[in-house]
Amino acid sequence: MVNTAIKESLSGLVEDLRATHGDNLASVVLYGSAAAGDNVELRSDYNLLIALKRITPEDLRQAQAPMREWQRLGHPLPVYFTVEELADAADVFPIEFHQMANARVVLYGHDPFEIVELSKENLRHQTEYELRSKLIQLRRLYIPASVSIEKLCDLMTDSLSSFAALFRAVLMLHGKEAPISKPDCVRATATLLHLDPKPFERIFEFRSGGNLPTSEKEANDLFGAYLFQIEQVVAAVDNLPMGDLR
Repeated sequence: MVNTAIKESLSGLVEDLRATHGDNLASVVLYGSAAAGDNVELRSDYNLLIALKRITPEDLRQAQAPMREWQRLGHPLPVYFTVEELADAADVFPIEFHQMANARVVLYGHDPFEIVELSKENLRHQTEYELRSKLIQLRRLYIPASVSIEKLCDLMTDSLSSFAALFRAVLMLHGKEAPISKPDCVRATATLLHLDPKPFERIFEFRSGGNLPTSEKEANDLFGAYLFQIEQVVAAVDNLPMGDLR
């Protein structure tokens, strides 16, 4: 799962949380790429979900001490849910919950996702909403970026990273296992939906330090091709037959 140093950090954190929350602590879950065994990217975040039986300001205040040490090691703050909230919130956080359920390691307590009902219909709704929102934002940001090669390249690399996270949900909607890395998610989605992969690969190229477009025209042409592929993904999710989601 993870290397020895992080195992020791996680073990220490769990013990601190048990001492802090006592019987109120229901579960501690590691989720995301680290839980899935992604040891290639050393920068992977160690994302934690902590489930309590109740959450009051005092419960959160008491968590300050163990969280201070966890953050000192460079890790993000965990997300806190009550057990009841986890059961009730799957309809509003379907992308996040599907991703947690598909890559998780229970470090303490019971598995909270044993009682969470995940709906593909809710997943499709949130996926389309998020994709359309980011598409609208991409068009807006293109206006000021369109006169600068550097700004256009930054816009394409930043936005593709965001879209790639949503492409995981697109793959899940089609019953496909989503790869861990974002580039692999993009490639798998392009293959699944018969997209043109060349705009994505070109963006990956200069994202990793390759050659930037040599002119504004080349950068704008690449953006146009990239935007069209994103629009195709949105259309594919919109046109997904509801019967396929059961």
